[in-house]
Amino acid sequence: MAFKLQPASDTLLGSTLGDESLGDRWVLNFGPQHPATHTTLQLVLELDGEVVVGCTPHIGYLHSGFEKQGEHLNYNQYVVITDRMNYLSPMANNLAWHYAVEKLFGVVPPRRCQYIRVLMAELARIADHLVSIGTAALDLGAMTGFVYGFEERETIYDLMEIASGSRYNTSYSRLGGLMYDLPDAFWPRLDELFDRLPPIVDDIEKLLNRNRIFIERTRGVGVIGREEAINWSLTGPIARASGVRRDLRKDEPYFVYDELEFKVPLADGGDCFARYLVRLEEIRQSMGIVRQCREGMPPGPVNAEPEVKVTLPGKDEVYGSIEGLIHHFEIVMTNRGFVAPIGEAYGANETANGELGYYVVADGSPRPYRSRCRPPSFINYSVFPELIVGHQISDVPAVLGSLNIIAAELDR
Repeated sequence: MAFKLQPASDTLLGSTLGDESLGDRWVLNFGPQHPATHTTLQLVLELDGEVVVGCTPHIGYLHSGFEKQGEHLNYNQYVVITDRMNYLSPMANNLAWHYAVEKLFGVVPPRRCQYIRVLMAELARIADHLVSIGTAALDLGAMTGFVYGFEERETIYDLMEIASGSRYNTSYSRLGGLMYDLPDAFWPRLDELFDRLPPIVDDIEKLLNRNRIFIERTRGVGVIGREEAINWSLTGPIARASGVRRDLRKDEPYFVYDELEFKVPLADGGDCFARYLVRLEEIRQSMGIVRQCREGMPPGPVNAEPEVKVTLPGKDEVYGSIEGLIHHFEIVMTNRGFVAPIGEAYGANETANGELGYYVVADGSPRPYRSRCRPPSFINYSVFPELIVGHQISDVPAVLGSLNIIAAELDR
């Protein structure tokens, strides 16, 4: 196990712990491998009996140099790296990356592409929230809700596979478009999800909202006030559960969100229970957005016009015309590639955990000079040492689960 209980000393958390006036305090290493962390992170907890009086988080166990790799991969190749950041909703990372790159290049994808991107982003949000709610409940002993949510998450991953060929590492978006248009087999399976998911969400709500243990373990635990959420730069469900009305889909609309009807769930409790309620309602709102995209999907291409020369032509063009073949080689040849502007751009999407942004600096070469990620997990996790102080050890899994920390996005 990852537990290591020992007397606190000045070599662990600071010289003040050697002061005998502080009483009998202990240090508990929670992680980096522990069933309740869901990822590789370590918490060095200072305990006074069962109460946490200090917390020092250690990250970096999953560091993979994702941002550095951005300097060696071109603007389309880097999409395979974004998959590996938030592995609960990799599709959302794909779309956020190319949204930032398209701002840099000044490229506007076709309307059908934008509708598909919104549809896939909302499916990714639903999958992320289902796992987040399910695992947070599982850590507190409520296993049935986890099973319900995980089963529907697998259904969504089936849709991801139909769209991109991969359930997990989708790499679906491209600069100015998408890998493929959605095939005909996608739509019947999506209609099945419309039939299956709403009753499942209702069942999860009934299971947890009436569960006395779940409510007592989450209500009033890990409270973040509205001003605190703003000062800590928190975003997503965590901020909205504290009453912060901030959602990029409404405040800074991208793709076609300004054409769609949906509400932004808010709560004022700021605790673990409020964060659960916000995520649950966001699933319902996302289903409404997906329905609107399904019903209003426009015809047309999913990639930018060939004259723009930022997306690869279809294989029929490559194999059937000399123009398509030349277009293909102009983009993929190492001494050719993208003709990028010299400049910089920042683009952000509202993902399941909050504002996921990419800051891209271009020097005119086919690859970014620098690509920097604004990961919501890193920002949201920074508040944890303040949140957990004064709570008991048993509250650590509850608070961690409500923050939905993803280590690959945390470390990069």
